[in-house]
Amino acid sequence: MSEARALLLAAQGLNRRLERPAGKGDVLGAIRRMGVLQIDSISVVARSPYLVLWSRLGSYEPIWLDELLAEGKLFEYWSHAACFVPVEDYGLYRRFMLEGGEKSRAWFSAHPEEVRRVLERIRERGPVRSAEFARTDGKAGGWWEWKPEKRALEHLFAAGELMISRRDPNFHRVYDLRERVLQHALPEWEDALAPTPEEVRRTLALKAVRALGVAVARWVPDYFRTPKKGIAGLLEGLAEEGSLIPARIEGRDGPAYVHPENAGLAEKAVSGGLRAGITTLLSPFDPVVWDRARALELFGFEYRIEVYTPAAKRRHGYYSLPILHRGALVGRLDAKAHRKQGTFEVKALHLEPGVNAEEDLIAGLAGTLRDCAAWHGTPEVVVRRSDPPDLAGALRSVSEASRR
Repeated sequence: MSEARALLLAAQGLNRRLERPAGKGDVLGAIRRMGVLQIDSISVVARSPYLVLWSRLGSYEPIWLDELLAEGKLFEYWSHAACFVPVEDYGLYRRFMLEGGEKSRAWFSAHPEEVRRVLERIRERGPVRSAEFARTDGKAGGWWEWKPEKRALEHLFAAGELMISRRDPNFHRVYDLRERVLQHALPEWEDALAPTPEEVRRTLALKAVRALGVAVARWVPDYFRTPKKGIAGLLEGLAEEGSLIPARIEGRDGPAYVHPENAGLAEKAVSGGLRAGITTLLSPFDPVVWDRARALELFGFEYRIEVYTPAAKRRHGYYSLPILHRGALVGRLDAKAHRKQGTFEVKALHLEPGVNAEEDLIAGLAGTLRDCAAWHGTPEVVVRRSDPPDLAGALRSVSEASRR
């Protein structure tokens, strides 16, 4: 099992630090390695897509992600969830748009005036944010009461008629016509190039296995949220034709698979030569932990995000970040970046049962907190409480010694 963990982390770019400062190309490379980068707007610390990249790259310029979207190197669509996706995979998702738009098309038929008004506005005046449409239906708004234009934008986006040309400084989507975005990003695209549904499923299965390092059948559908039915037979067939390498995970029944591009990493893992040597914090929406069942099975880490749990019932905090240390998930911490005050607050830090606050872990965690806080522009780290209780004091001592 330790070899499977090491292989996952290596495939995800989480086994070692870059030996040089990260560049814009490293941001794109990390997303290509993962296959997708999940989007979430919670901002108590850096929003999830930016934090996922920091976990892999260390300090980098978040604006690079925004620029890659605006330059057409990435596009947004539904995958594991709402995600940034490398533009070379547009055809896979265009097939989803073409095949799966029944709900949106039914909405279009029921609301032709809203659709006409939104498309006319974009054609005549260019890209638009939802906020640019004034509310006219007398309702208060909120998540479950979107104004008609917002619903039209989202249905047109789901159907592939609109794309996201960029995000504004507040992370709001900016919508534009598909043909205008593609003229910039994929000028040669035409729908005749879209692969068949069977080709899409096959390609995404291969990409999922590659991103996971080594995978059993039950882990594969969740990665890109593809159908579970028939996945075991699909993987078996891919192995028979040589597109996947059969493998076994110690302690787990049934076949596992490795992508040929990871064959060298797999050999290192089996020989004990693939070791994860970094300490970092993970987003709740990092591919390593977004499949909670896989995180439990592979790392023994039971994890849930408690954003929607009433405060009195939370065990670990509003937005707890898993702590990765030398190939293991050893704990979690609830953090908040107070940007105006320049303070990175750790409200609570919990180590997993059986994990000891040894010197190596304390040093690694203290360094990670300093680096993460500095990247946030909140250089002062404050640890309020911890379990075990003396860990907070130990972290403060290490941080103070390093400053001296």
